[in-house]
Amino acid sequence: MTSRSKKYRKSIEVLELSEVNSLNDAFDKLSKFEKVNFDETIEVSCSLGVDPKQSSHAVRGTVNLPHGSGKEVKVVVFTENVDEAKAAGADHAGLEDLIAKVKDGWMDFDVALSTTDAMKSVRSIARVLGPRGLMPTPKAGTVTDNISEAIKQVKAGRVEFKMDKTGALAVVVGKRSFSNDQLQENTKAALTAVSNAKPDGFKGKFVKSLYISSTMSPSVKITPSVIN
Repeated sequence: MTSRSKKYRKSIEVLELSEVNSLNDAFDKLSKFEKVNFDETIEVSCSLGVDPKQSSHAVRGTVNLPHGSGKEVKVVVFTENVDEAKAAGADHAGLEDLIAKVKDGWMDFDVALSTTDAMKSVRSIARVLGPRGLMPTPKAGTVTDNISEAIKQVKAGRVEFKMDKTGALAVVVGKRSFSNDQLQENTKAALTAVSNAKPDGFKGKFVKSLYISSTMSPSVKITPSVIN
């Protein structure tokens, strides 16, 4: 039996899989799970009641986590104002040269930003960036002419979320090393952002199920009433 499976089984022992928890109870339970030898990422996952086949039901957005994501984010900026972007904290900046690198397979970044004018060129790599969730879009706040502010927000802990083809989405809310209070505050901010992204005119139960988990842990079920 691998070390991973042993730790997972020990974690299962403290978890009643059918139990529905408040945020406080859920993070308390998560804190008792076996730890691994790296700082695991914590995510909140939702199964939505929308119809993913309807484009009008698409759910996506961003959230500024009060305590950050705990992750060092590499930011690339598609712009002709390279010096300005780098001075603002961009890890990489450029336009045609950067687009050429991406076309050749370079993907060493976590977030892509673009100025409005640059988007005409950036669309040529939409098929590369899109499937990876990295294509800049105005709705996600990643197409902007205030690049300095956008970089600042991303570096400070702004994370993006997007529903997949099955109607599910996940939002990073921190690291295992965060305190329970920090994780709860980040999660409340994330759930508020998801709730605010509910499609206009949608009727019915928006969030069908809700879970939290760390990279290597079982999932803990949370009552959807914290968001619906």
